[in-house]
Amino acid sequence: MRNPLLPRPSTRAFIREARRTRGFSLFDFLHGYVYARWPYLYIGIGTGEHPLAKKARPLITWIESLIHREGARKAAAEAAQGTSFADTYLGKVVTLEAATQLVRVGRDIDLSDLEQIIPYSLARDIILKHPDHIVAMQCPCRTARQSPCLPLDVCLIVGEPFASFATEHHPGRSRRIDGDEAARILQEEHDRGHVHHAFFKDAMLGRFYAICNCCECCCGAMHAHFNGVPMLASSGYVCHADADLCIGCGECVSSCQFRALSLVDGGSQIDWDACMGCGVCVDKCVQGALALVRDERKGMPLEMRELLAEVR
Repeated sequence: MRNPLLPRPSTRAFIREARRTRGFSLFDFLHGYVYARWPYLYIGIGTGEHPLAKKARPLITWIESLIHREGARKAAAEAAQGTSFADTYLGKVVTLEAATQLVRVGRDIDLSDLEQIIPYSLARDIILKHPDHIVAMQCPCRTARQSPCLPLDVCLIVGEPFASFATEHHPGRSRRIDGDEAARILQEEHDRGHVHHAFFKDAMLGRFYAICNCCECCCGAMHAHFNGVPMLASSGYVCHADADLCIGCGECVSSCQFRALSLVDGGSQIDWDACMGCGVCVDKCVQGALALVRDERKGMPLEMRELLAEVR
């Protein structure tokens, strides 16, 4: 029987990784542990959906100030120009193909300081250990809502020590899956019109740790995005409409999670600033009038095949 006074194996693994991570402070470890150990409380309070949200607001504000100061300290140490909450907790929009590549990496990788892809001063590494260790976990954002989108188990935790931490600490809300099932979940969520985000967090060892499948109605990060918190980065693509093929049916407008499409004079019009290049609308258009095109002004895509080809 496990001694309840001793940390679980995944907690010990997290501690070992924390010690190896440059600049990872005790505060970072405590923050990361609380986030990973109690994500439903953490996200529920953060989104304002948990009953304790209003009562705990002064405490939350104080903790947020600590997180910001810690981020500013790190940024100053690296000669960065200021930080915000988005620098410590961010999502990179990825297409279905790019998300599928992330769950089919097949080998350990260490890619650091991906500034051109992750345009933030902190938390921009992809360090995957045992990337075939994947866990499907109930989404904390959906779980916090009174009438959530279903199914719930669509958050994909990728690699160690994160995957084992999820299954050891949340056995009733998580399960191990293989790459094929992960790819199936991504496809099904894409078909539902949901957006794939590769999430990075400073307190999660400053690296990529999960793919979340997000909807405008439930996702806390998307709510923050619409409220002016720039914690989501574009996929590096933007939607383009072919006026000759568009019949003005409006299917793309209703499917866009980022409110970037509208009908003008009977045709689709794309708001370049709002479009995040997720690709959901492209597959919703039965006329084939929409396509994603690379746009350097939107940043570089997070595509593992290209990244791994560069380091061979």
